[in-house]
Amino acid sequence: MTKKGVAARKWNIFNWYFFFLGLASLSVLTIVVYIQDNTGWGWGFGIPTIVMLISILAFVLGSPFYKTVKPECIPLVRLVQVIVATIKKRNEALPNDPNLLYQNRELDAAISLEGRLLHTDQYKWLDKAAIVTGEESRDPNIPPNLWKLATVHKVEELKSIIRILPISSSGILLIAGSSHLPSFVIQQARTMDRHLSYSFQISPANMSIFSVLTMMAGVILYDRLFVPFARRFTRNPSGITLLQKMGIGFVINIIATVISAPVEIKRKAVAAKYHLLDDPKAIIPIIVFWLAPEGMRSSATAIYCIIIAIGSYVEMKKEKDLEQDNTKMSSVNLKDGRGEE
Repeated sequence: MTKKGVAARKWNIFNWYFFFLGLASLSVLTIVVYIQDNTGWGWGFGIPTIVMLISILAFVLGSPFYKTVKPECIPLVRLVQVIVATIKKRNEALPNDPNLLYQNRELDAAISLEGRLLHTDQYKWLDKAAIVTGEESRDPNIPPNLWKLATVHKVEELKSIIRILPISSSGILLIAGSSHLPSFVIQQARTMDRHLSYSFQISPANMSIFSVLTMMAGVILYDRLFVPFARRFTRNPSGITLLQKMGIGFVINIIATVISAPVEIKRKAVAAKYHLLDDPKAIIPIIVFWLAPEGMRSSATAIYCIIIAIGSYVEMKKEKDLEQDNTKMSSVNLKDGRGEE
């Protein structure tokens, strides 16, 4: 199989991983939520516990089939070594020819399975870590001190990390601005008409289904329709670049957040029309599916867990006065849009 074919297969597996992850979430948001509401929290927590135990057992039984590669060096240590070497050689002059910087194919073999990184002119001050001094060039057979001398490949690894920091950091604002939506939508749904028939109504937690369904449908449409179409023009095995995927995801999240404003205005207007603003336990005569567009957001944005954690922390600090604990939230009057008890 060609290199492009392997790359396309990798992204295909990644897309379908998200699809089945969404399928599992859909099962939880329907079956488990229904059991919690109608049978009890004991079974509601018990079923996920049993499923997690089964998943751990499957993970252990499948371990003989895993392809494991023993790491030669912890990635974070490599980055620190480059920084330390740069500081130690901060007074050294860079050579005019970048080919004179330290290269060692044997040393980089274990950390460059997909190919070695080429030298770039950006952040040239980091290149000082790869300067070969007179003392280090005396005997090329002696292994170098990695805290004083780094290969060009390791230097370029650190440069790559620095380049993606602005992109990754942009996710902090995204999560900070939208992390409250899942819980706030549930609080909104509690005050709205959730009946599907005269005798059956859905749970407020079921509103998260729309986000999962959108993600699952998006994966199928993207993998089966968009990628083959875009590949004709971009020659990219995955259709479009990672940066373009993130940009599209950000735009969709912005649109969903903008839509949530007129929905909340509509909900407040109906509550005011029927004089229900000061009654936190009353049900507003407006169908809950007005909230569906808020949940139709792309959740396939590649944001690291640390970015989500930082963004969520910022959001928590912003809303700490409104949401002290679950008990208080259950008595908050959301009909007038002020979050007052």
